[in-house]
Amino acid sequence: MISRQKIGVIGGGQLAWMMAIAAKKLGLELTVLAGSPDESAVSIADRVVYGDVNDAEATAQLAKYCQVITFENEFVDLVALQELEDFINQDFVNQEVDRPLLFLPKLETLAISVDKLKQRQHFRDRQIPTPEFYGIDTEIELLAAADRLGYPLVLKARRHGYDGKGTWVIADEMELRSAWETMQRLPAIAEAFIPFERELAVIVARSQSGEIAIYPVVETLQTNQVCRYTIAPARINADIQTQVRNIAEQIVTSLDAIGVFGIEFFLTAEGAISVNEIAPRTHNSGHYTIEGCQTSQFEQLLRVVSGQPLGNISMMAPVAIMVNLLGFEQKTSDYLEKRQAIASFPNTHIHWYNKTSASVGRKLGHVTILAETYDIAIDLRDRIETIWYT
Repeated sequence: MISRQKIGVIGGGQLAWMMAIAAKKLGLELTVLAGSPDESAVSIADRVVYGDVNDAEATAQLAKYCQVITFENEFVDLVALQELEDFINQDFVNQEVDRPLLFLPKLETLAISVDKLKQRQHFRDRQIPTPEFYGIDTEIELLAAADRLGYPLVLKARRHGYDGKGTWVIADEMELRSAWETMQRLPAIAEAFIPFERELAVIVARSQSGEIAIYPVVETLQTNQVCRYTIAPARINADIQTQVRNIAEQIVTSLDAIGVFGIEFFLTAEGAISVNEIAPRTHNSGHYTIEGCQTSQFEQLLRVVSGQPLGNISMMAPVAIMVNLLGFEQKTSDYLEKRQAIASFPNTHIHWYNKTSASVGRKLGHVTILAETYDIAIDLRDRIETIWYT
């Protein structure tokens, strides 16, 4: 098995920050490509390269310090990265550089997973359950899709949407036209609105050898399309768990996906499951794994890209709940008093991302609760949210 000690990360936010903490545990050297000194990972990474994550030249600088590069976010220029990969790897063939450029996940995997239309097409073509959808490039296509789907429907930008950005739940044609203008008529998809009873998610790791580790299925609650908390394991029956796990394995295998992936699902009251989205990176729904599992999603990603065996994913307690500390105002504050009050609760672990300013819905940190029962964990969750949002 190939061993790689020098890891690069495109992005310097909280996901890279948590990755950097895990890297120190594993004895790996982590270099991040960050946009500014204010980004969370800058203070803890072994090395920082500054530049735009869309800039292939900045990625080329990052590559000088790394044996493999992974991703904290998917807001990258795939065409430019492919050209860079081809250029450096040709130089390696010509013995002009001492190592090839390796991206994990592979750019071919990212090309599908970062584009919501390509995701949906990939699922449909493999009989993976997914909402009915239509690609949108023109107003005529937009209105035709609405006629087929009816209202409500969901309109999504094909790329660069996250935490509710680039996604609209549409009630009528007026809202549809307004959202289309708001997104500047960029390529989009229109899809059927799923009247779900619960939203589920699962973290899946897959190594270069094809070894797969599937973490416990969790349930998530979204507020304004931003994750507010996750409950692990999800309160669902064994049949639903098995279906989710089987679909997750089918997805990462069909994509030849190497890395760690967050996959979101809808579950209806009738027990029907459909895939919402896949994220080609560590994911908010897996933050509970830092204290909640033997191997966190961040350590697992580093194990994959460094060529180590996958770690044990068993849970450390019967129940874990992750509570996001979301911004609720426009303010510059470290919220120290609130954080100290939350930290005083038993069996809670607070992670603060050291961001310099708050805004509504911004992820400022998270808290993980470990408990023997759902009731105990939910009571602590409610008390934490009361302190945070009061």
